[in-house]
Amino acid sequence: MTQSELITVADESADRSRGFEPAKRPISVYLDFGLIPLDKTRGPTSHEVVAWVRRMMGIEKAGHSGTLDPGVSGLLPIGLGHATKALSLLLLFPKEYVAVMRIHSSVPREEVDRVVREFTDEIFQKPPQRSAVKRQVRSRRIHEIEILEQQGNLYLMRILCQSGTYVRKLIYDLGEVLAVGATMVELRRTKVGALTEEKGFVSLHDLYDAVFRLKNGDESRIRTLVMPIEDAIGGIKRVVMKDAAIDAICHGAMLAVPGILSISPGIEKGETVVLLSAKGELVAIAEARMGTDEVLATKKGIAFPVKRVVMEQGTYPKLWRKASDRKEESETDEEDAL
Repeated sequence: MTQSELITVADESADRSRGFEPAKRPISVYLDFGLIPLDKTRGPTSHEVVAWVRRMMGIEKAGHSGTLDPGVSGLLPIGLGHATKALSLLLLFPKEYVAVMRIHSSVPREEVDRVVREFTDEIFQKPPQRSAVKRQVRSRRIHEIEILEQQGNLYLMRILCQSGTYVRKLIYDLGEVLAVGATMVELRRTKVGALTEEKGFVSLHDLYDAVFRLKNGDESRIRTLVMPIEDAIGGIKRVVMKDAAIDAICHGAMLAVPGILSISPGIEKGETVVLLSAKGELVAIAEARMGTDEVLATKKGIAFPVKRVVMEQGTYPKLWRKASDRKEESETDEEDAL
């Protein structure tokens, strides 16, 4: 969603002396809020790849979203520095995979197509024994399954599914319903939200070359490989804040209606949203206590309690006072909020 699609709540110009538009950050700040859409090869673990990136770039903090098994290739989003605090947002987006399924005995194609259609819905899965989550039955939504190609008992498939879906288990269950058994031969992740293979993934070799150039004074290459974290979360509804509210939010305050400049249409209570500066910087992740219509209909009240602060404290000036510093203290839950 672009800024032009937001609903204006208040008019106020941004302080150009503070903060930066995400793409125009100085390189040190740019990388500290950067995300790499890394193309993981088969072989290493996701943890090993992150450790290589951290060592290669000489940074202390990096993390990944959505673990890929050693035998799986494709998109491994890696957040750098403060961007690691926002990686949980990527779990809100569907993920796309290309998989090769082998069925253990021949089955008429129309039967395979029928069973695939049955699984294009909400399904129930129990994570496999070797998994990073508790092994209990949970529901996951399969948005699309498309058979791209067939050669004998091998099926090339494109799968668009909810985050947390185990594709290996999905293919095993397809085989059970087909009554012949099925095995996943190969798997590649091709999309997470706005991060797609068509837009380009980053290899470790390309990243190494970009880091080498950066150390020699050329930052142009690394800016093409590392994107601002804001570019990866464009599908999440947003709230743009006044500059005066930003540092308070960074210190743990909740966002109240007077601190809002503009807002996405259609926000509902309980929905996860992102709080942005007027320059488009990600400040925090919040949960809606008010929907869009309620925000537009009132002039006060806590609208968005913060779940996770992303921006560093002190980026914007302190233009607020704690409730304890006020002459007239309030006992309401709107204290310490802007």
